[in-house]
Amino acid sequence: MWRDNESTVSEFILLGLPIRTEDQGMFSALFLIMYLTTVLGNLLIILLIRLDSHLHTPMYFFLSHLAFTDISFSSVSAPKMLMNMLTHRQSISYAGCVSQMYFYIVFADLDSFLLTCMAYDRYVAICHPLHYTTIMSQSLCLFLVIVSWALSTANALVHTLLLARLSHFRNNTIPHYFCDLSAMLKLSSSDTTINELLILTLGTMVTIPPFICILVSYVRIGITILKTPSIKGICKALSTCGSHLSVVSLYYGAIIALYFVPSPNNTNDKDVIVAVMYTVVTPMLNPFIYSLRNRDIKGALKHILRRRLFSQ
Repeated sequence: MWRDNESTVSEFILLGLPIRTEDQGMFSALFLIMYLTTVLGNLLIILLIRLDSHLHTPMYFFLSHLAFTDISFSSVSAPKMLMNMLTHRQSISYAGCVSQMYFYIVFADLDSFLLTCMAYDRYVAICHPLHYTTIMSQSLCLFLVIVSWALSTANALVHTLLLARLSHFRNNTIPHYFCDLSAMLKLSSSDTTINELLILTLGTMVTIPPFICILVSYVRIGITILKTPSIKGICKALSTCGSHLSVVSLYYGAIIALYFVPSPNNTNDKDVIVAVMYTVVTPMLNPFIYSLRNRDIKGALKHILRRRLFSQ
């Protein structure tokens, strides 16, 4: 649909996933199961942390925020993708598209910052255990989360406002299953030099420094672990970091594949598939990683289930 002239759009058409029409029913059922698993799994983590006083620590404070972020991040694109697959209606309004892009950037950036906060928490816990409670105070944890939200929303707002000034588009067909900023800029007939420059600049600022902080934290943790004479101490240190390292690997692995590995033959299929891994699969796997590899989470679940059973 076009507004007053042929270059101003009122809605966009999302081409969706590169799958055959006859297979969409099967894939929509699969993605629905994955999305519900993401929501229920992360809600369970939030509930366990809320109910079990043993989990009222900085690490699980950050984990609860990460779980909420994963639910929100997946919810930005998955419900619309599922609805389009089930109804075979691929349109999304201009306002809906811009809103989807804004929240996608917010929660993608927030994921990065929260993973950095968790890495710093593990660094302090292992490298400075005697000063852990002093350094990782409640006020510092709250401050780190507030700063993470502020930086994420500010970055998303800049991109959204700059996109809003681009009112003219060559066509309204987005070769993706959600409103990706880069895909939308390619459709614009206006000058996008500033937009592309800020994508590079701000994208680097919200991705590279957090990654370096995580890397430095784990290098310091590794050095401290190697100095530990006790095998038991090494195993304990590794067990507290294993879950976080797994999530970091999934998160940054998807980012590298999505933004730094070129697509073969200039096709968009690889970007769409990796984006599904990034927005649907990774948030779904996080609860399994933290529940299967974390004794505290498993212990809290057993404790609550046992308490509920005995109370009946």
